[in-house]
Amino acid sequence: MNTERREIRVGGLSVQIVRKSIKNLHLGVYPPHGRVRVAAPLAVSDEAVRLAVIGKLGWIRKQQARFAAQPRQSEREMVSGESHYFLGRRYRLRVVEHLGPGRVVPGNGSTLELRVRREAGAADRERVLQRWYRQHLRELIPPLLAKWEARLGVRAAAWGIKKMKTKWGACNPDARRIWLNLELAKKPAQCLEYLIVHELAHIVERQHNERFISLMDDHLPDWRHRRKELNAAPLSHETWTY
Repeated sequence: MNTERREIRVGGLSVQIVRKSIKNLHLGVYPPHGRVRVAAPLAVSDEAVRLAVIGKLGWIRKQQARFAAQPRQSEREMVSGESHYFLGRRYRLRVVEHLGPGRVVPGNGSTLELRVRREAGAADRERVLQRWYRQHLRELIPPLLAKWEARLGVRAAAWGIKKMKTKWGACNPDARRIWLNLELAKKPAQCLEYLIVHELAHIVERQHNERFISLMDDHLPDWRHRRKELNAAPLSHETWTY
């Protein structure tokens, strides 16, 4: 797919334009600071993009204000006493020296015991915790996929988990491939289910249009509440780069 990238200024905002072989223009505002990105068909001019952004300035400012107000964890040092989240609940980390492979053992309902070698640094400890998150997502996702594939009458050809900077999930409707953000392991289970329904619905309808919204309304009537809950949860610390 041919792709062209450039930036323009609109109303004091820096707007990234990504031109590619698509039919419609899509405008998005992304965390953590409200970066504005427009995906546009190759033939759409800068002036047409500028007019589209101007028409959405109020909405863009509202989204940027929401990101600015959203609580965010400080950078994790992976030490005892630190707070970490799993399925929407906060746990205290307890680091324990351990001679075997690094692993996570849930404690008394309020702690996560991180067993690592004495020489393990913060990055090594984080990898152990993220491996544990990934393992649990791999257990949680298949039954939810099966449930919603049956209800929506679609089937994902493949799915995966990866760290994503600007999206909770993604779908390639042509390949019927779904990606889910590893960070979802930290969010309430109903948020994971919402993302799975959202991405499966894109196999039926790739755009966020009336048909897509109708699909969501018919099959998951409280999806707006779940989306709000997901976006209201504290963001993890990240060194965000684009």
